[in-house]
Amino acid sequence: MIVDSALYRAGERDRTDCAPHDYATLRGGVKDEGDFVWLGLYQPSQYELDEVAEAFGLHPLAVEDALTAHQRPKLERYEGGMFLVVKTLWYVDAEDAVETGEVAFFIGTDYVITVRHGRGSRLAPARELLETSDEQLLTEGSYSAVYAVVDYIVDGYVDVANELTKDVDEVETSVFSDERTQDSARIYRLRRELAEVRRAVMPLREPVRRFANGEGDIDPDLRPYFRDVLDHLSSIVESIENLETLLSSAFEAHLAQLSLQQNEDMRRISAGAALVVVPTLIAGIYGMNFTHMPELSWTFGYPFALLLMVAVVAGLWIFFRKSGWF
Repeated sequence: MIVDSALYRAGERDRTDCAPHDYATLRGGVKDEGDFVWLGLYQPSQYELDEVAEAFGLHPLAVEDALTAHQRPKLERYEGGMFLVVKTLWYVDAEDAVETGEVAFFIGTDYVITVRHGRGSRLAPARELLETSDEQLLTEGSYSAVYAVVDYIVDGYVDVANELTKDVDEVETSVFSDERTQDSARIYRLRRELAEVRRAVMPLREPVRRFANGEGDIDPDLRPYFRDVLDHLSSIVESIENLETLLSSAFEAHLAQLSLQQNEDMRRISAGAALVVVPTLIAGIYGMNFTHMPELSWTFGYPFALLLMVAVVAGLWIFFRKSGWF
């Protein structure tokens, strides 16, 4: 469906009196350089997207990619415009999960069309920030809208990276705590989510770099803004790599902790077995009932055997305590 459609002229949103799907009227309002139409779609049907493609002359291959979604971030040039795909990310803290969406851009000199997929990919805040900005970026044409949306999405990446950092810190604290923990499942889950973030961030650097270098009809005044986005992406990549390293170290430490705990358990089991085996051995010897067995006819033989068992067990207990086995 069409979420929003607007004509921007001289850096302002023009209050055109036409229906959202009246593309001819919207494009007809483009008079001067820098004027453009911004059309926002959310999970459009085949019919809706075909109608937009016919009105704006969009390439069929790009239309197919925008309709099916599940594309990797990329930038492709087609006759009459460019096609950009960006992944959106948001974090579900209760599940340690990174959810993904997708935004496809059709970019021309007088239009920008955004096609969203996924419930966490709202772009209304980006549009509002651009329309209320004091920097008058809207006068720079359609690529100003591309910058605003990409910058907004990358800010979302930063939020996700910060949440993942908190969770990794929690894992580190848990792994090195004195309590017995089961962190391996959470470590695996976080590593999987980091890989999801990497798949969204890493491929996006090249398209943003191309924009920062002036590819397309980008006004030179906009290039520093794309360079700023590129800098944020590089920072996020460094954070993700550091988190992956920390998780790998935490996992190795967790395995070492498990090994130490198992050794500790085996020592305690062995010590406990010794406390049982020795009295059992003494009882077994005195239970043989040989005729010429020492102390067999002694009045105090039975108490002596019991005291011997207690003394040996006590001695073993003291020895094991001093050795740290208990």
